Amino acid sequence: MKTLHFDCFAGISGDMTLGALVDLGVDTRLLYRELDKLDLSGWSIDFVKEERCGITGTRAVVNIDNDDSAPHTRHGCGQHGHGGENHGHCRAWRDIRALIEKSGLNIGAKERSLSIFSRVAAAEAEVHGVPVDEVSFHEVGALDSIIDIVGNAVCLDMLKPDRITSSEIELGGGVVKCAHGILPVPAPATLKLCEGLPVRTGGFNKEMTTPTGAAILAASVDEFVTSAVFKHIKTAYGVGSRKLDRPNVLAVSWREERLGAALPSAGVRIHEELTVIETNIDDMTGEALGFLMDRLFEAGALDVTFTSCMMKRSRPGVIVSVLCPNESLILLRRVIFERSSTIGFRETTVRRVSLPREQSKIRCGEDEAEVKTVFLDEKMRRSKIEYRDRERLARERGLSLDEAEEIIKREYGSP
Repeated sequence: MKTLHFDCFAGISGDMTLGALVDLGVDTRLLYRELDKLDLSGWSIDFVKEERCGITGTRAVVNIDNDDSAPHTRHGCGQHGHGGENHGHCRAWRDIRALIEKSGLNIGAKERSLSIFSRVAAAEAEVHGVPVDEVSFHEVGALDSIIDIVGNAVCLDMLKPDRITSSEIELGGGVVKCAHGILPVPAPATLKLCEGLPVRTGGFNKEMTTPTGAAILAASVDEFVTSAVFKHIKTAYGVGSRKLDRPNVLAVSWREERLGAALPSAGVRIHEELTVIETNIDDMTGEALGFLMDRLFEAGALDVTFTSCMMKRSRPGVIVSVLCPNESLILLRRVIFERSSTIGFRETTVRRVSLPREQSKIRCGEDEAEVKTVFLDEKMRRSKIEYRDRERLARERGLSLDEAEEIIKREYGSP
């Protein structure tokens, strides 16, 4: 299992992450080609090798054409405005969302971009007490954030790790100057984005984790770990802009983990935070509900279930429950509104605990069957041939599912 690990001993920001992922091996030509699909002008990125306290890495410098005389800061709290304030030309979150949605980005990069950006917007909305769609970003800060966030989403989509882990997050200390005055570190938006994540403060007397950096971790990390068993493959560094008395770098590593080796003693694996979307429906046909289920799975749902219920006025109905990763949440919301009759739904954040599993294939000639194997405490718990392969053989030969499974085991080799 190939794992991408973030070591945030000096915090994390969008540009540090971008530099680290390029330092790890992302092709900058392909990155530029993908970012060009946003159809935005007025920006460029320079990737330069720099050293901090003896550690050499890559610094990502996002250059923005700035006609505004106001100074530009890279930290999130200095870039965001909110309803009722006059900060010149701004981009609202709803406009940025539409820009990303209509772009030609790959679906994986698009969904991760929306997931990261939506977290930043939601945090800013709560801090400033405005509706999330009204959250606005100063023109320079908006373009800077778009390139940072989409660039990192593109890089992660290119690298395609099996899973992503992180250390605890250094937030820093002291104060930070932003558009709303002088605020203590961590800034309110950063604190909001780090809710439920392992953090520490005081290692530096500066702001070390920005809202963008926190949002990248919140949207992408499968598990925060303090220890692990793995084979180290490669480490790269993203360099921060400031020169401090300690290395201002973000370390990212490729690790090869053996199934079960890094699990807690209970033999289970804790996955990323997931979201359950639920809505009650009493005016859709069975055919329409089946069509909805197919569309939800296509949009990234991990599981979809229908439960019968009795609704008001004694009408029979169905509870539609959708389990989804947070990076697919925005797209699934749209599918529910567009493909069902509901006018609203409930969302609940959950953590899923599951056993590690491995997908493999067994072959016989030109045919093959997929097998799912589950592990507990590094030992194989059970192995099962996927239903679609058993069903296909049973239909072709006029057999029961059990008879088809026995034939697959006999002819292809028992999994």
